[in-house]
Amino acid sequence: MSNDELILLNYWPSLFGARVRIALEEKGLKYEYREEDLPNKSPLLLEMNPVYKKIPVLIHNGKPICESNIIAQYIDEVWNDRAPLLPSDPYEKAQARFWASYSDKIRDVGWKITYRKNNEEAVESKNELLEMLKALEGALGDEPYFGGENFGYVDISLIGCYMMFYTYETYANFSIEAECPKLIAWVKRCLERKSVSKSLGDPKIVYEIAVEWGKRLGLGLSTSLSACTVLSSLESEDFWRGRVKINKRDGDH
Repeated sequence: MSNDELILLNYWPSLFGARVRIALEEKGLKYEYREEDLPNKSPLLLEMNPVYKKIPVLIHNGKPICESNIIAQYIDEVWNDRAPLLPSDPYEKAQARFWASYSDKIRDVGWKITYRKNNEEAVESKNELLEMLKALEGALGDEPYFGGENFGYVDISLIGCYMMFYTYETYANFSIEAECPKLIAWVKRCLERKSVSKSLGDPKIVYEIAVEWGKRLGLGLSTSLSACTVLSSLESEDFWRGRVKINKRDGDH
């Protein structure tokens, strides 16, 4: 499949888009990266994902694949001759899919920390987030990666959340490393991989975006907006227009 055409439609702070970028890099695949301006979605994005109209979308020889975990599985199945991401054992594969799905919920809880109704909700959401992270830490155990010695599917699904950790910690005044030291040690191991370090946005820039977004939406400790309302506003806010420049590094596609 050396002549395959791969195009990734993405927005750089997206933890979901980061999953796809890392999976592509782990497989050593060449692809064209196209940054999306979320308030002005490209005709190609609307054509390739007419149902959700969201990033990321991987276009393989003109055919779209949507939803980040599904895309990562697709990449693993199509290019199964190199760097396997999912285990071959059916039970282990099912477990990997479970924890990858579980990691999706971190963002939703995290948004309730960042754009909470009041301090009480922030504390409750922080505790809920820590409970989830400790569950993931338990699943990791004493292994270097969730796949044991091998970096794989669960690692790819979870590591993008690291971009938001600084935001959560700053808004709720706590330390994830103090509460979940093994998980942060895992983060540091992942960041040593080129596929990860070149695919993740700077957490402090992501924090700045979160702060600016909150100001534009009039969000604060007294806001009555729910996390779901905030999330639905993401793709319609004009302030994103100037914040879509990707943090390019040498070797980026």
